[in-house]
Amino acid sequence: MSAKILLVEDDPSLGFVIKDNLGVKGYDVTLCSNGEEGFNVYNEKQFDLCILDVMMPKKDGFTLAQQIREKNQQIPILFVTAKSMLEDKVAGFESGGDDYITKPFSIEELCLRIEVFLRRTSIQSKEENFSLGTFNFDSHNFTLQHQFAGEKTLTQKEAEVLKMLCENKDRVLKREEILKAVWGNDDYFLGRSMDVFISKLRKYLKEDPRVQIVNYHGVGFKLEVEPAS
Repeated sequence: MSAKILLVEDDPSLGFVIKDNLGVKGYDVTLCSNGEEGFNVYNEKQFDLCILDVMMPKKDGFTLAQQIREKNQQIPILFVTAKSMLEDKVAGFESGGDDYITKPFSIEELCLRIEVFLRRTSIQSKEENFSLGTFNFDSHNFTLQHQFAGEKTLTQKEAEVLKMLCENKDRVLKREEILKAVWGNDDYFLGRSMDVFISKLRKYLKEDPRVQIVNYHGVGFKLEVEPAS
């Protein structure tokens, strides 16, 4: 079955080109011309991935992503935009986006990004459940369960980053290691954007102070879990 993609792009020419080319690649693409229409269509159908332009009439891409995230934490969200400033990228990740591609781009590059998402995880291992202090992390279902605070559903990329930290617990993971394993390369995904994902994970784990993601400035991160006293 072909993957179902919601494409929200207000430029009719670009929207047609993307939809047509992705259709040739075998994807089932629904095209919407503004954020308001995109949200209405999202509520009516099931999708495997969302591709959202940022600057759109009626509802911008960041607002649309936030509304989609309120309904579904797991669906991958890819931003497509002419903006390239770091502040815009950070805002995109804070609103719930998983990745960011800047116009102009090739269809081949877009397809590579899509395939990374549709594989569900770019990090393969037999172990799927991890015990982190008073947390249990189910990496297959993207859930972080705390014995008192309840369950939190992570986004796909949040889950992949946390899984990689769990698999390398007590070892400093270099930034480029995480970027290449989770996003496929380390050149476009800038440092502050990585920090957005780490900050979110720290917020989710704050219920247990024994669980820490330690920042090694300029190098990377290490997951540390203190034993129960």
